[in-house]
Amino acid sequence: MSSSSSILPCLVFSLFLFISPGTARTPAKPFRPRALILSVTKDPLTSQYLTSIRQRTPLRPVKVTVDVGGKALWVACDRDEYISSTYRPALCGSPQCRLAKSKTCDNCWDGPRPGCNNNTCSTVVYNTVEKSGQIGELATDVLALQSADGSNPGRVVRVPNLLFSCGSLFLGEKLAKGAKGIAGFGRTETSLPSLVSRALGVRKKFAICLSGSSKGVVFLGDGPYVMLPGITISDRLIYTPLLTNPVSTVHPIFDTFPDHTWPSMEYFIGVESIKVNTKTVAVSPSLLKINAKGNGGTKISTVEPYTVLHTSIYNAITKAFVKAISKVPRVNPVSPFETCYKASSLGSTRLGPGVPAIELVLQNNVTWMIFGANSMVYVNNSEVACLAFVDGGKKPRTSIVLGGHQLQDNLVEFDVEGSRLGFSSTLLGRQTNCGNFNFTTKV
Repeated sequence: MSSSSSILPCLVFSLFLFISPGTARTPAKPFRPRALILSVTKDPLTSQYLTSIRQRTPLRPVKVTVDVGGKALWVACDRDEYISSTYRPALCGSPQCRLAKSKTCDNCWDGPRPGCNNNTCSTVVYNTVEKSGQIGELATDVLALQSADGSNPGRVVRVPNLLFSCGSLFLGEKLAKGAKGIAGFGRTETSLPSLVSRALGVRKKFAICLSGSSKGVVFLGDGPYVMLPGITISDRLIYTPLLTNPVSTVHPIFDTFPDHTWPSMEYFIGVESIKVNTKTVAVSPSLLKINAKGNGGTKISTVEPYTVLHTSIYNAITKAFVKAISKVPRVNPVSPFETCYKASSLGSTRLGPGVPAIELVLQNNVTWMIFGANSMVYVNNSEVACLAFVDGGKKPRTSIVLGGHQLQDNLVEFDVEGSRLGFSSTLLGRQTNCGNFNFTTKV
């Protein structure tokens, strides 16, 4: 028998084994995470909240500032700054351009390179920290995010073509040291929660838990939200409706782009009254509502370090607060704060300095309690404690802007699909805090 004829039966038998129903393998189903997580830290110099995303090919960590009301993810695409083999500009008329509501079609003389290509659509890129902006190219690239089961991190998930905008190092000059852009979580189809929901099928919602001194966490998608030592925060959230401001609250950078004609990208809630030391303070009801021009109301911000108030609201709260602890002597103000005390004269509790609670009574007849850890800030090497609210003037666009300091160690859930906001009030009373998510143990 020839060598070829002796091999043939073996090949037939091998082929039979390969195609036999008993040995066929069912393709594995693609992994679908329930949620994803980002770690967040506070920059001590700027009070900005920073996270690190892993983007591009090869993957590279990129530090960005977190803006809960921001339009989109943008990063600096300067020459030699952005290097990736999977960068793809969004071509004019493409689905990516339609998603971003971009109707412009541009050419660039300095390309081709990331941020500078012909026949591409562009958008306004906002630096919401300093209220500036520029025109930037829309593009897609790989983004890698860590999945989670609510209490532990899981496997890394790759999104192959996540839409983002190209900014510049110049636009980000006032960002925290090392930050190369901004991660926007606002009410747009191009925000990070919307894009991740579209790509991975997770719910269009996110939760933030900011820490002033440790590593906080952002959840993208569904809960539960569990902090060490095994405390489930999501079981105890209180809910109030998320409101839509029908008028844009971004500064109109370029009149030729329609952003300033859209409803606000930011998250508003309905404050119905304010209490200090359990007593309601006198505040004009009209300031608490959003009027036809989009003025008034209450929004949540992570780019404002401290809560900013309309002058009349600021005066009412400050007057009531000072009266409630009138026996405690005040010390000289420390800019930008006006109401300050010697820290040792206030005493200390598990919830921060021993001062009267401030209550925001919200729609659904629920109350957001603000205790000393969130109402006061230590300055001058912690020898002085000041009321951590800032006078925003007599004609601010928004009457109350809840800033980052007031959000710390509070878990706040933005349920965009359900159009509601869930909040925990301070976690300090539950023997945990926002620095207690277990980032070390993987499932």
